[in-house]
Amino acid sequence: MINQNKLKPITLIMKFITALLFLLFSVTETTNAQPEPPFGMGELEAYSVFLDGYRTGDYELAINFGEWMLEAKPRQIEGYDDFSLVRTFDRMIDTYLMAAENGSDPSQITAYLEKADDVFTVLHDTFDETEIELYDWYLKQGRFYHENNEQMSATMENAYAMYQKLYDLDYQRFAEEGNGFFAMVLLNETANSGERDQAMEMIVRLEEYASAELLDAIVDIRESLFENPEERIEFIESRMAAAGDAEREEMLSDLVQLYNEINNSEKAASAAEDLYELNPNYQNTRYVADMLLSDGNYSDAIGFLKEAKDLAENDTARKELALEIAESYLQTDRFEDSREYVQTALQIDEHYGEAYMQMASIYARTISDCTGGDTLDREDRTVYWLVVDYLERAAELDASLASNANNRIEAYTEAMPSAEDKFFSDWEDGNSFTIDGELSPCYAWINEETTVR
Repeated sequence: MINQNKLKPITLIMKFITALLFLLFSVTETTNAQPEPPFGMGELEAYSVFLDGYRTGDYELAINFGEWMLEAKPRQIEGYDDFSLVRTFDRMIDTYLMAAENGSDPSQITAYLEKADDVFTVLHDTFDETEIELYDWYLKQGRFYHENNEQMSATMENAYAMYQKLYDLDYQRFAEEGNGFFAMVLLNETANSGERDQAMEMIVRLEEYASAELLDAIVDIRESLFENPEERIEFIESRMAAAGDAEREEMLSDLVQLYNEINNSEKAASAAEDLYELNPNYQNTRYVADMLLSDGNYSDAIGFLKEAKDLAENDTARKELALEIAESYLQTDRFEDSREYVQTALQIDEHYGEAYMQMASIYARTISDCTGGDTLDREDRTVYWLVVDYLERAAELDASLASNANNRIEAYTEAMPSAEDKFFSDWEDGNSFTIDGELSPCYAWINEETTVR
């Protein structure tokens, strides 16, 4: 270890000598740098002066002694076991940057920045990838170009080149670096340069690890790569054959949405089925069910809706799917099965207003089915009491359903048994009344109580 107390007098003396002899030696040191430490000093003493200048903010002193190490490149310094040439290169870059930041002369600022750039070049010439962390150095160099290109000969192209190296080295880390900022910069540049294939490949890789900000940028960039959905479809289809399963799944998911966007339901359904075959998870199962529902194929959709319900991760999704299954059964006139799934939804959430609306629809459709469209008998009309029970419950539980429910109640009230019907049948208002097979065998499966209205 360096004895800082012992070296302090030497540091002060060397500052004085440096100040006196700077003009005499600066030209020689700049144009014909020697591998020996300045002023005939030993390596340990010269390194100590460099450290003192670096730590105290005396950047001219640090530069004068640090440039010797950039030239000589000592891998070790006798008497100081902790010496690291890589760390010294890093400190010299920081020294040039701080000197530039504190400078006022534009030409001198540029000179400092150019020297910092030279250090990066010497570093890569001096060390191989086993001696330095390439990723960290490319990141430092890319940021250096990005932040200082307007004051030196380097351009943003140099920054993009470094960011590309980062992406090539570790695209997951690159996606996460700086909350996705550097990935956004490179992706934007790649897309704006017309490198559509390369930009799309980057999107596929980065998307999995992207932050919310990067994902938003990816959506915009992806859209900018194509003038219309047809172009994007053509591009994705051209890459399908060579895609692996994970990439193929993402492509198929995009195609389902794109085919729907251009109203090509046949291709959308085919893509959804391929997606399901590749990975029958919740989302992909829903895709197939939705395609079938949009085509009015309720019978086939039911099976996929049931699978999706089993795969759903929360009660909200499960109850909504139960109601979709009930609606699909209703559309195929399977009233008992439809009621079963409404009851399933209500077991999950007994305050689910939509489920009570659905139950009212089932019983209303049952009346039409049992009468075959003929004139309603007074017994048929009693089922509307039960229908209205469910509509009133729906309106009570969910204010957003109240208007619809009340309109239907008003319509069904006209179809209920008249006062004359109730008189001749001895039905008194407020009495309990059962809807079952005694009214008609067609209603036997209902077997529910209502109230005479």
